[in-house]
Amino acid sequence: MTNNQNLGDDLSEKLDETKDTAKQKTDQFSEDAKRAANEFENDVNSVSKDGKNIALIAHLTLIGWIIAFVMNNNTKSEFGSFYIRQVLGLGLCGLVLSFIPLLGWLVSLGIFVLWIMSLIGALNGEKKLTPVLGEYFQDWFKSL
Repeated sequence: MTNNQNLGDDLSEKLDETKDTAKQKTDQFSEDAKRAANEFENDVNSVSKDGKNIALIAHLTLIGWIIAFVMNNNTKSEFGSFYIRQVLGLGLCGLVLSFIPLLGWLVSLGIFVLWIMSLIGALNGEKKLTPVLGEYFQDWFKSL
């Protein structure tokens, strides 16, 4: 009987060791999963923040637009792409219409107001189409 008791004690000890090991591995897995989830959340926040930065940079002159375009080619943010298309459309409209004497000045002032509205939308993190032409800009420049 002593052998059977020793065998039972050994099995009980092994079972306790296995339970402890399983608990440690479960705890470690849980910690790893939490860490991975936090890293993923940080990556998502980083990408969305980059999209907002790209959108804001796109509004800063032609050089800013080019920088935003290059930055967006690396990360391809939908928010950044949206405002790159909007600002390109506004810039081209302003350029083309500025050649019309006198009327061009008024139209350029209107384009400037639309640009301000677009900038405010980008600052707020909202995709706001430019009135009247915004949908066309998204369609015409969809490859950007």
